[in-house]
Amino acid sequence: MDFSRSSIHNNDGSRGAHRSAPMPPNGGAPPPATRPFLRITSRPAAQRIKWRPAGRAGRPMGWPGRAAGAGLAAGGARRVRRGEGRRGGAEGGGGDAAEGRRGRGPGAALPLVFPQPELFSSCVVALVSVLLRFLTTPGTAFEMSALEKIEEQLARLRIAKRSVLREEPAYLLDIDVSRSAPSESSRCVAVSCSNQSIRLYNRETLNFLREYSSRPGMLNGVRFAHTCDSLVFSACSDGTIKCWDIRLATQKAVQIFSGYPSNVFISFDINCSDLIICAGTEKVEKDTFLVFWDARGNTDCASTSKEPLGVYSESHNDDVTKICFHPVKPSWVVSGSTDGLVNVFDINKDNEDDALISTCNSDSSISFIGWSGKGYEQIYCMTHDEGFCWWDLAQLDTEEPITLLRVLDVRDTVCIENDSLNYLVGGVYHEKADKLFLIGGTSTGKIHLLSCGADGLSLVGTLCGGHSATVRSFCWNLADESLLTGGEDAQLLLWRPGAVERSLTKKETMKIASSVQKRVRVHNSSLKSRKK
Repeated sequence: MDFSRSSIHNNDGSRGAHRSAPMPPNGGAPPPATRPFLRITSRPAAQRIKWRPAGRAGRPMGWPGRAAGAGLAAGGARRVRRGEGRRGGAEGGGGDAAEGRRGRGPGAALPLVFPQPELFSSCVVALVSVLLRFLTTPGTAFEMSALEKIEEQLARLRIAKRSVLREEPAYLLDIDVSRSAPSESSRCVAVSCSNQSIRLYNRETLNFLREYSSRPGMLNGVRFAHTCDSLVFSACSDGTIKCWDIRLATQKAVQIFSGYPSNVFISFDINCSDLIICAGTEKVEKDTFLVFWDARGNTDCASTSKEPLGVYSESHNDDVTKICFHPVKPSWVVSGSTDGLVNVFDINKDNEDDALISTCNSDSSISFIGWSGKGYEQIYCMTHDEGFCWWDLAQLDTEEPITLLRVLDVRDTVCIENDSLNYLVGGVYHEKADKLFLIGGTSTGKIHLLSCGADGLSLVGTLCGGHSATVRSFCWNLADESLLTGGEDAQLLLWRPGAVERSLTKKETMKIASSVQKRVRVHNSSLKSRKK
């Protein structure tokens, strides 16, 4: 596919002549009038996989390719300057004048004189009224802060609904909720299961709706489209990304995004504008890829297959375990790998070299990545040995430290009275509270909610009485502070603040045999490498 660029970026940062973008093939929608952000170059079919130079001598110094981790300290980051200008220099700021500090000069306080008691009383009443108004005004220090309110709601989470166990129980490995449904009652929950299927549930009742199968391949992850709540995607180990339309009665995928023959996809994501899909592969021989597709034209319900737009092949040297697009910038994507690197790309650039914004080293295999902070300028990751790293990309053009927090093992850091923390599941950034929250738990099914700050991690609350085994997945609804969780006990639970479960007897739970666990997280101190 040849997606021509609308502007050319020169070495000095200037832009060249404008070129119009052609109509995409396969009947896709024409590109928008604004500058398209995708800058992934296609290549001839004979060179689709190994298109880089045969030798490594041509790689620029410091390039984070096969030995990228060697040049980075644990928890450190590679600063990639995005412009010549830097913040710096003190501007303004003259000294304070001493005028008016003594005597009757300007700024000196004048005595209050009330010649009449009635006037004095009315002034007191007015003063009290103003003070009360201040105390009850949102945003004042005396009102409960947004963070305190949210933490209080999280501590009050209780089970509202519980799904019915299926005849074929399975681990619930990933959860996503449709976003654009007109009403809460019509929203769906999609769950990726260890039995190679995607299950759909009603969001409010958790009633089972239908199931999609990927046999013989194995599914990894599940995502709803951002702008069309009827489309659900999943990555498959057979080298494809499959898309189903939940409005149709058919179990057949309406769109298949095909990779290259050697690709085994274990992670994927779709960007916030539903235009680009990116998937990460297992390492095969010496190759690891980020593969990109044009996602446009997938709403016509035609069962067609799409070829990739291109790949990034030099930034990771092991399995790409996680991919996450920026929540509001459609061209920014972060990837994590078992090589310990977390790479941030702007696919608006011409090539992989220019696209790399930053490389951060966690010094351990990545199990979860996400965006946080105002403007989502921060990234964080969790590791398979329960470590946590948090970086601020806003400091890339400054001399300030990029690393906000690094925890080698949260199990040894978070203090929980009469309990323990065995693993981390994931995290979510709460915009209203401007706070990053993490979710962890125990092997017996308890869920710990943690608050993340520059000074460390602290416990917000513990959810008990729901799961009976390890929790594998979650989905947080920030609008009503509800929480969906899934685990190894094959249960899908809906938690709401102050909810009361209506069933008189708790449904019997079960622990599934460990033999069904495939490609799921390892909760031990070390990650055993797989032989290819």
